[in-house]
Amino acid sequence: MSQLPSTYADLLAAVDAGTGGREIRDPATGETIGHAPRDTTEDLDDAIAAATAAQPAWGRRSHKERSDLLLRAADAVEACAEPLAELLSREQGKPLNGPNARFEVGACASWLRATAGFELEENVLVDDGETHAVLRYRPIGVVGAISPWNWPMMISVWQLAPALRMGNTVVTKPSEYTPLSVLALCAVLNSVFPDDVLRVVSGEREIGSALSSHPDIDKVMFTGSTATGRKIIESSAETIKRLTLELGGNDPGIVLEDADPVAIAEDLFWGAFINTGQTCAALKRLYVPDSLYDDVCAALVDVAGKMPMGVGLEEENVLGPLQNKAQYDVVDRLVEAAKDGGAKVLVGGNPDTDQPGFFYPTTLVADIDPDNPLVTEEQFGPALPIIRYSTLDEAIEAANSVDVGLGASVWSSDPDRAREVAARIESGTIWINGHGGVDPRIPFGGVKKSGYGLEFGVEGLKGLGLPQVISG
Repeated sequence: MSQLPSTYADLLAAVDAGTGGREIRDPATGETIGHAPRDTTEDLDDAIAAATAAQPAWGRRSHKERSDLLLRAADAVEACAEPLAELLSREQGKPLNGPNARFEVGACASWLRATAGFELEENVLVDDGETHAVLRYRPIGVVGAISPWNWPMMISVWQLAPALRMGNTVVTKPSEYTPLSVLALCAVLNSVFPDDVLRVVSGEREIGSALSSHPDIDKVMFTGSTATGRKIIESSAETIKRLTLELGGNDPGIVLEDADPVAIAEDLFWGAFINTGQTCAALKRLYVPDSLYDDVCAALVDVAGKMPMGVGLEEENVLGPLQNKAQYDVVDRLVEAAKDGGAKVLVGGNPDTDQPGFFYPTTLVADIDPDNPLVTEEQFGPALPIIRYSTLDEAIEAANSVDVGLGASVWSSDPDRAREVAARIESGTIWINGHGGVDPRIPFGGVKKSGYGLEFGVEGLKGLGLPQVISG
């Protein structure tokens, strides 16, 4: 355990490696925030060895003892909420307000508390007087967690909270784009947790590769691209590691003919543009029937015009920049492909290249070919294609036409009809009249090339344990 760094200066001092580290810049302004440690594979080996040594004692603690520490960790996060949110906004780019930095830090505390409260009792399978069989779960060992740059703090907690609750120790590797946020979060958490139960290693991609193939890592949790997930599967094969993979998505939303365009417009907007579109399970393709098409487009344009974009520390903003230049270039390429294909840009699509930061304007694209790259590829940014359809079967076929299946949504005034349509969509989660609303009590995971394994809730806890049957 260490002292709680409760101010922004304390947080930064706790994680900044000084000028010998790797420079981290604010994606909104280009200003230097701090310097991330340049950890090596030797540092990774040391962290894994320490976590391995700490695991037996941690695993012997009761669920209640570990849950109590998760609750204390939640209190620590809340005590540092504002400096954590400021650092997150500076490094990731997301604004303080809206469903962004303050929201993300609050979600970290909420997830820790929810995970502490889940009950996972032994399940009596047979007890007939002759045979008594129970199913229980025991710790796996050391979990390697690799988190992304879009929700760096929150997704780190999604990984580490259930892993620790189940009696595992954790070595986590943040994205090279957002290391300071995760280092700061772990500094706060480690003011509560015993030494070496949670270790963080900051570095480039070779650290992630070494973590996923390390012989003393027993399970890998990863959120990121399908391409990287495939490499993790390959590198884990030698030691047959257990895996939970939440990979790429290209989530469809289907508006039914009985929906009210004005009533659903703001929820549609945030389903697509939460975190400025940089969310795996954001709404990325919107299918609208001919009868409602013009009205839905107009309603979305109206909402988009009310959502200010700018530097995250300015309180009025609710949309920010893309986190990095590579992602900016992806969005720009796909919007240009839509223009070249004859699509109509309703709003946005004209970035100001003279301003600092990786700002791409909120962009709505109509009358687009269903096979255009902006529809078939994941944009992961603030550009939404709106696709016209004539029959519901046509919309469902289009929704299912891609090789990923993370989330989807159906929008209707008739929830029962919406659920019937949802059952025909090939995605791990289908929301009704909303999109992307995750809940710590409700399992979440993808199908097809969006990965495998479930997170959240009791099912998520089970995924961080080894099932063991005792029969006799």
